[in-house]
Amino acid sequence: MKKCTLLLVLLYLILDASLLPAQSNDMIIRRGVRKVEIPFEYENNFIIIRVIFNDVFPLKFIFDTGAEHTILTRREITDLLQINYDRKFPIRGSDLSVELYAYLARGVKLTMNSLVAQNRSILVLEDDYFRFEEFGGINVHGILGADLFRRFIVKIDYRKKIITLYDPEYFSKPSGQFQEMAMELHRNKPYIVAPTQLNRNKTIEGKYLIDTGASISLLLYTNTYKSFELPSRYVRSKIGMGLGGYLQGFIGRIERIQLGDFALDGVITNFQEISPEIDSSFLNKRNGIIGNQLLNRFVVIIDYIGEKIYLQPDRGYRRSFQYDKSGLIIAASGSSLNEFSVVDVIANSPAEEAGIQIGDEIKSVNGVPTSFMHLADLSRRFYARSGKKINLIIKRNDTRIKKTFRLRELL
Repeated sequence: MKKCTLLLVLLYLILDASLLPAQSNDMIIRRGVRKVEIPFEYENNFIIIRVIFNDVFPLKFIFDTGAEHTILTRREITDLLQINYDRKFPIRGSDLSVELYAYLARGVKLTMNSLVAQNRSILVLEDDYFRFEEFGGINVHGILGADLFRRFIVKIDYRKKIITLYDPEYFSKPSGQFQEMAMELHRNKPYIVAPTQLNRNKTIEGKYLIDTGASISLLLYTNTYKSFELPSRYVRSKIGMGLGGYLQGFIGRIERIQLGDFALDGVITNFQEISPEIDSSFLNKRNGIIGNQLLNRFVVIIDYIGEKIYLQPDRGYRRSFQYDKSGLIIAASGSSLNEFSVVDVIANSPAEEAGIQIGDEIKSVNGVPTSFMHLADLSRRFYARSGKKINLIIKRNDTRIKKTFRLRELL
């Protein structure tokens, strides 16, 4: 996970799926066409697809295999189009204390390149609980969930930035370096089991949600394992955003995770303790989540029909997992998402030692104004080589202050 992006947003939609209408087979593909390609943008480790909403609004949605339903986070769009809401559903945030709601909107049309989805039923959040702009520095309007793609074979090519949807009738098992793995579908979401070596002395069989809606590499729920121990080297940090505020956890490295014949070492991992009050049936007894920073090392094929997943290593899939070397957690704001403030500082990090505080606004980095940057641009500067000197101009209580530190490995 890019430390400064904070994009593990945990929103649990606790509702009875049987209350939602069954989606009809309404995906329109030209007759005789066996596959459809949809280009995407890859921003801050999110797959972002351009969608024309009801033939009117060009919007951006995150492609999310970890979401059961398609969700619009901007209610003002459906309000403006005067779309009626059939029902109001209670949803539950990760803190289980805030009363939240989503609405059911029917008859929605979504167009993605040459693919048209008509007469869809989607969920519309009463408010934008995700706040992707602030914590990811990206302007998105919703999530494309499994209800939209589950009737296809889905191929994700991160390097080419193309999602290919295959008609299952014409799909053949891929050859070459593709590794086949068994996959479990639960509420249309894909799960795999992967041997995970936590340290030199302990290996577990981890059950993971394959979640392209997560910008992280790996998340482990610490209290789903007996006698769990954190790595010898870790940092305590805000690892995400829940509806009741920031979620505290730990970040470190595991020794190895094995995906079929492919072994990935030193994976940057988020560690979180799940509240015992969380509905375990919703979590499907999983031990964690595999996100885009791990998946993007492969060409990924998800066979929803045959319940298989295929992985083919991409160039440089063995490259080491990198972590921020500053200790800063930063959020974006402003109409252009180019105003940056510090929301956390990791203890004993270069940033803390330099005296940077929560609430400081970052105005320039090594002489470059941050007004010319996106959050991803700013984040990358803190992933440079150890020892690199960083000069920041920060604004604190209307006073500009210069802060200097040198990057160093934290994990």
